[in-house]
Amino acid sequence: MQKPKGFTIIELIVVIAIIAVLAAIVLVNVTQYINKGKDAAIKGNMANLVTISAAWYDDPTHNKYGGLTIDPTYSSAITSIDSANGTGAVTSQIRTDNTAWCVQSTLNDITVANWCVDSTGYKGNTAACDATNANCN
Repeated sequence: MQKPKGFTIIELIVVIAIIAVLAAIVLVNVTQYINKGKDAAIKGNMANLVTISAAWYDDPTHNKYGGLTIDPTYSSAITSIDSANGTGAVTSQIRTDNTAWCVQSTLNDITVANWCVDSTGYKGNTAACDATNANCN
């Protein structure tokens, strides 16, 4: 009597099921790492806004923070933040007397609602960017 060669259908189904479970576990972890990377990009770009705005404020040809939003470097950082959070939920406020500003964005991490930076140098989780005082609450 000869022994048949190859795999049975049951063996193949078990192997495919194991591979599917492992792929699902890896996919969940990869998605979390992608979101953490995007959040790091958002925070980095928002930290750059502090430097950009300080340079703008110190330039004697500018009226404090007035016109900051037309600066190409500032606009580029805002665009990068928009593309990283995927929602376009970036709020930028400049106080009416041009003495303060703040920028707030949502993050991909659901445990942190909003990330905010302002002209005082604050960088962190906050409720919102205050429109009246142009600072992070």
